[in-house]
Amino acid sequence: MTPQESRCPADVREPLSVLLASDSFKGSASSREIEDLLEQGVRRVVSDCTVLKFPIADGGEGTVEAVISACGGEIREATVRGPLGDDVTAQYGLLPDGKTAVLEMAQSSGITLIDQNRDNALLASTFGVGQMVLDAIDAGARRIYIGLGGSATSDGGTGMAKALGVRFRNIDGNDISCGLGGLRNLATIDLSGLDPRVTATEFVALTDVTNPLVGTNGAVRVYGPQKGIIRDEIEALDEDMQHYANMLASDCGVDVGHLPGAGAAGGLGAALVAFCNARISSGIETVLDLIGLERVMDSVDLVITGEGRMDSQSANGKAPVGVAQRAKKYGKPVVAVVGGRADDLGEVYDMGIDLVLSSVPTAMSLDECLARTDINIPIAGETAMRAFLFGR
Repeated sequence: MTPQESRCPADVREPLSVLLASDSFKGSASSREIEDLLEQGVRRVVSDCTVLKFPIADGGEGTVEAVISACGGEIREATVRGPLGDDVTAQYGLLPDGKTAVLEMAQSSGITLIDQNRDNALLASTFGVGQMVLDAIDAGARRIYIGLGGSATSDGGTGMAKALGVRFRNIDGNDISCGLGGLRNLATIDLSGLDPRVTATEFVALTDVTNPLVGTNGAVRVYGPQKGIIRDEIEALDEDMQHYANMLASDCGVDVGHLPGAGAAGGLGAALVAFCNARISSGIETVLDLIGLERVMDSVDLVITGEGRMDSQSANGKAPVGVAQRAKKYGKPVVAVVGGRADDLGEVYDMGIDLVLSSVPTAMSLDECLARTDINIPIAGETAMRAFLFGR
């Protein structure tokens, strides 16, 4: 008996095919790195199986890599303004057709680029996002997908719009200050300087949230505190955002205050709709369509997906559930490997995931978990494969 045969049930003889489609484990490893580690574990059990790897993302970190990896094209760089005005180098993808670009707003305006405190939260701007858009248009893009995850900003997308030529003026006719802090002084919105190429470009905003711009579930109330906004100021700042929404309605003829997804990325979703006529779309569904995940689904025996933490929110537009729903159309079993999990995952199981495996084999600190990623993930991949074979 060979070593391979000793690991596998005696009735397993035909080559197996496994699809790996995991999101990144934020702070630990990228989607591609996680899949490489899962493959190590899978091959400990069935060394000669076919392993297909599709890096995925839901509009946040890794979206550009996922799409370019699957579709081809090139990664381009642009020097743009960061959230507080300092220069940053932002990357985006240009697909082989030369007319389709994929951007992550976090590349220029992400929460990892600045400290989270009150002053930064009020000043942070999406101006760099607009610069990325213009760079992509200069490169020939006429369709632009923009991932809205991981933002440091709550400026309602006014910074992006400024970069595209829109003017936001106070009662004296001067430009309002950058960031959320300037919105309460907004008196008029002037679209006359908007780059005409914007209206000739198709925009799709990718998000995994459905929050509106204002109100109880709006951008400021839900996401403001994690960006540094003081809770005592939230009500007043939400009123400022409501004022901005009213101005969009009166000056631009677009009512986005309660539009699902308009509150994504601190209101960048609203600005993309108002100034770029964007369509707000599920990030994971759009990415899965772009990378063509379903073209291989019929040929695989097992699907392994994953994310850093799985909880009830994972059932609402997160990457693993998006993968699972595609897999279930073809009757494929789905295992999710996660870094952490909630006690109750009933909603996730209801959405098509068959088994959730924690990659943490024993009690350990967060630092220990991060340090052992290259050990823990292969173990979880091995366990997923053995569970699948046991079920057969």
